[in-house]
Amino acid sequence: MNPIDELRAARPADLEDRPIDPRTRAAELSRAMSQPRPARRRRRPARPVWSLGLAAAAAAVTAVVVAMNGTASTPRAPDQPASTRPAVTLSAREVLLAAAARAERQPEGKGEYWHTVSVRRTLFAAAKGGYRVLEQRRDEGWTPGATGPDQKQWGRMRSLGVRPATEEDRQAWERAGSPASIEVTVPGKPKPMILKTSPGRTMTGRSPLTDGDKVFWLGRNVSVKDLRELPGDPDRLKKRLLGWKGHATDVPMAGDGWLFAVSAGLIMDMPATPEVRGAAFRMLAELGDVRVIENVTDAEGRTGTAVAINEQTADGGVTEHRLIIDEATGQALANEYVVVKPRGLQAAFEPGTMWNSIAVIKAGWTDEKPM
Repeated sequence: MNPIDELRAARPADLEDRPIDPRTRAAELSRAMSQPRPARRRRRPARPVWSLGLAAAAAAVTAVVVAMNGTASTPRAPDQPASTRPAVTLSAREVLLAAAARAERQPEGKGEYWHTVSVRRTLFAAAKGGYRVLEQRRDEGWTPGATGPDQKQWGRMRSLGVRPATEEDRQAWERAGSPASIEVTVPGKPKPMILKTSPGRTMTGRSPLTDGDKVFWLGRNVSVKDLRELPGDPDRLKKRLLGWKGHATDVPMAGDGWLFAVSAGLIMDMPATPEVRGAAFRMLAELGDVRVIENVTDAEGRTGTAVAINEQTADGGVTEHRLIIDEATGQALANEYVVVKPRGLQAAFEPGTMWNSIAVIKAGWTDEKPM
């Protein structure tokens, strides 16, 4: 029996979760924390992509399936009828503590580069025809473990094309003539953006590390060394992260929302130690506004358990930010964003629509060099 099942079996059926209150933060923060920057002509401080318009142009796709709150049951005794089994749902704290125990036991791995592969998905409304399309893009990055003036970070990107989001959208697309190039509306932009159904060519680039060693963002620009030196104690980790809060930000964030967003990026695909990932899970377990959603299927078709928090977007909307984790390993599968109060980029979508997701395919150390 894994830790989730053990907790589920031991948990009293009448124990209720804590009340949920919304917190504020821009929906795009957690993805921006972990992406390698493309090659550029001049050096400038690495910053997260805050603009909703920029996030749309960069694109990150979504599934239009609403993952509903799941209900799990305690194991049934042989003489207990199925109809009388008490239904219990684990709290976010229980899920996160179980994930922490699993994450801490994962092997560290070794290699010259920290290698990540992810697929970003975003939902868009076609400018004409009344249908919606999903754009998806594959991102790959290599971050050197060593630092120095000669070290480079590598990035590889390929558009995987767009497709109608649902069967109903496909029928509307076909009625519109099945266009290979689709104009989509982007709130705040004067002209529609054109997306293509065919995959694009692979683009690879490299660039020097910012200030010679900075690659990631956790409230400020940080190096691999900074990440490796983060404390494995949840209280000390929280203090360190809050000390970095507010550098180069455009959207105000409350403490819980800030910690959830930063920790989601740290857990998903940054080269932190297993002890630090475990500490991040334990730190999140003490936040009062995090809730659990069981039996969630991410855009890659993988099933996991999500912990979630509501976040206010820069334009006054509200998004549910979900971190989906694999119960068996404690590893993160995806970051997803669900419309709660439509505004801005989400204005064309109904509440409950999954409009943005980032699925992690691979994250770990390797000696394989980018070609």
